[in-house]
Amino acid sequence: MNEQTDPAALPGMTSSTEMAGAPCWVSLMARDLGASQDFYGAVLGWDFRPGDLGEGFSVALLDGSPVAGIGALARTLQVAVAWTPYFAIPDADVAAARIRERSGTVAVGPLAFSLGRGALAADRDGAVFGIWEGALIPDWQSGHRDAPAWLLLRTRNAFDAAIFYGEVLDWASGRLGSCDVEYENDEVVLVSHGHVLARLSSGARGAAPDPMERPRWDVHFPVDDLHTTVRTAEDRGGTVLGRRTTADGRDEAAVSDPDGALFTLISR
Repeated sequence: MNEQTDPAALPGMTSSTEMAGAPCWVSLMARDLGASQDFYGAVLGWDFRPGDLGEGFSVALLDGSPVAGIGALARTLQVAVAWTPYFAIPDADVAAARIRERSGTVAVGPLAFSLGRGALAADRDGAVFGIWEGALIPDWQSGHRDAPAWLLLRTRNAFDAAIFYGEVLDWASGRLGSCDVEYENDEVVLVSHGHVLARLSSGARGAAPDPMERPRWDVHFPVDDLHTTVRTAEDRGGTVLGRRTTADGRDEAAVSDPDGALFTLISR
């Protein structure tokens, strides 16, 4: 493994200690890196460059700005092909211990990379997420007006899940940089500086035969033209699993990519 780099020594980079508990990145574990790049490049207009986490990992760019990661790691790590959100934490070892103490699972790591340390985990209901200690992508924060993605946890009980994540990630702790938690229409809402970073919603079923109904972090990608984007996804081998209109009047479509990774397209 590479030695860690001090985020403060990197121009424009911030540290995970400044956004403790906040979503800081999304990444796809893919079977075929090239095929995934072709699909998401066509559907979402992304370009790609090699990433800093080693061979087989790339960073997706939109108008030159980093928006997501794609790694050909699923077979190596024996994890599911899926979109995974990462949360900023000050200490990966402490967060990993908290996950285990609260009956969650740490599947991989913490591992050291050139810009920090990360781990892949699952909460008590099986929803997969990551933790990251170290340098953060500038201006990447779920919930901001021009954010490249935002997050919804579909879980068995949103209030139980909020306790789990709150204790692991220091939500509503009052610590410098920590996120606040609010309650809105039976959902738990993660907030920072007036921005909604993520929502936690009840009703998922762990044993549901439909993967759409199982506990998971649902990554949403805003698009300007939902109809055209959905049609492109279908033309490129994706599958539309459902459509709905949100409470604030925006249309969205649940999509499975050709590898089976689930995500949601939502009108901007």
